[in-house]
Amino acid sequence: MALYKKFLDGVPEYLARYYWWAYLWQWGIWFFDHQKVINAILFGQYDKLLGRTLAQVEGRPGTKVLQLTCVYGKLTPSLLSGTGNEIHLCDISTGQLRLARGKVQSFFGRCHLARMNAENLGYVDDAFDQVVVFFLLHEMPPEARRRTYAEVARVVRPGGSVLLTEYGSTPRHHWLYRFIPFRWLLGRLEPFLQGFWKEDAVGIFNDALSQNGKHMSGEPHVENIFSGFYRIIRFDL
Repeated sequence: MALYKKFLDGVPEYLARYYWWAYLWQWGIWFFDHQKVINAILFGQYDKLLGRTLAQVEGRPGTKVLQLTCVYGKLTPSLLSGTGNEIHLCDISTGQLRLARGKVQSFFGRCHLARMNAENLGYVDDAFDQVVVFFLLHEMPPEARRRTYAEVARVVRPGGSVLLTEYGSTPRHHWLYRFIPFRWLLGRLEPFLQGFWKEDAVGIFNDALSQNGKHMSGEPHVENIFSGFYRIIRFDL
């Protein structure tokens, strides 16, 4: 039996097949949650990406925020410490949820954890004022990405916003991309990244909004990080 099948346990097949070692295996979860490892993976850009994302999180009293899937590092406790509002956090991995629970003990009552697949959320329509998606979509195959865009568009309310922190478009002129051995290695570790690079994230999400009877309020705000290798997109509805 293929090793990845031991990690299926209700998670999408692609997640177990390609990422069991990073997100489902207990020793992988332990290893990748070290701050130095996270920062190295993001080429020293983690604090900048986190800070720029947090700067756009809604802080108005009563705001309901959804963090779509757990991430390694300090995003969740930072969201909670930066506001007195509720944070809802969902992930399909029980190991990731256990890790997140340990980080939010001091915020008891304001962080609500749930096991859900981002492609099929259990929340009602228009449930959240803001949805934060931090380095998730590039790890999904195209059809899973589109279902996730659709679910985000469904659960964010009109007048709310979506923060998408991700890789940028294909970085053809970036020195990392032009270094062929690195590009080969990144392609092996992130098998869906090539497809994500080529997609029009703004156009796809706009279509998802339209299918839910919603629309963007003007053009999205895009902030490029690390010469465009990464980006933060804010969609206001």
